[in-house]
Amino acid sequence: MRRVTPFKFIAVLAAATLGVTVVPAVAHGATKYPVPYYFSANIVAAATQPGSPPPGANNWSCKPSTAHPRAVVLVHGLFANMTDNWQTMSPLLANNGYCVFALTYGVPSGSGVPFETGGLNAMEQSAAELSAFVDKVLAATKANQVDIVGHSEGATMPDYYIEYLGGAAKVKRYVGVSGVKHGTDLHGVGTVFAQLQSLLPGGASVPLGSCVSCNQFLVGSDYIEKIEARAPAAGVIYTNIATRYDELVSPYTSSFLSGKNVTNITLQDRCLLDASDHLSIISSPITGQHILNALDPAHARPAPCVPVLPAV
Repeated sequence: MRRVTPFKFIAVLAAATLGVTVVPAVAHGATKYPVPYYFSANIVAAATQPGSPPPGANNWSCKPSTAHPRAVVLVHGLFANMTDNWQTMSPLLANNGYCVFALTYGVPSGSGVPFETGGLNAMEQSAAELSAFVDKVLAATKANQVDIVGHSEGATMPDYYIEYLGGAAKVKRYVGVSGVKHGTDLHGVGTVFAQLQSLLPGGASVPLGSCVSCNQFLVGSDYIEKIEARAPAAGVIYTNIATRYDELVSPYTSSFLSGKNVTNITLQDRCLLDASDHLSIISSPITGQHILNALDPAHARPAPCVPVLPAV
């Protein structure tokens, strides 16, 4: 297994680029949104615009184009919400001509958790919320199907929607970034709650016991066994993107599935400069291009190979 070792080299190069906001090519006639390729943009947005849709998302009058006939639904991760998970990928997708929609799910009722810390409820319950949201998007866009892009729990919980709640008929492409398809052992370090709480945005404010979904990520959990029993679903096209330096998904290959309708991507197999972790992977230009390629493979472009630092 090849491993990234020149971290000093990466750090020097990345220091010059981390604060740069890059704007990619924009579809003709579309609004041009800045695309920040650094994870701190999510933290700033959570503090200054709590509860707001990410740039480019939730324009309910948006109608999919011939080039991109399905809306993209963004599904955030654990201890996150639509604001602090999608400051990079939402404007990137909107700039490329997609109708983009995002939701916050899994917020415990009466938990007292500020800033809508999501993903804490049982994933089966959150999958029902996703189902209702997808139906709302389909009704608004008049499309027959959507594509899903998910990060972390957002690349884990939708599997239940697809496999058990009829989502397979409504989802064409499912792009998962750092998902958990076969459970995680968290590298054997600490408890699930403590490890996740220490690494993810919003985690510090979550009361002990509020995270019903936390143990569902573990190897051998009832939830993971349900997913393993059925995934991947026939008719859905899967792309799973993972980093070898994921602190939470262990082994990182737990993000992957097997099947003729599945593409699995390990970022470091294609770019040794990529040292992204569980958080920074969703703010990376490399991940962004892989997502664009997965959604529109007919117009795929090579992903850049640039330094990406871990967020933690």
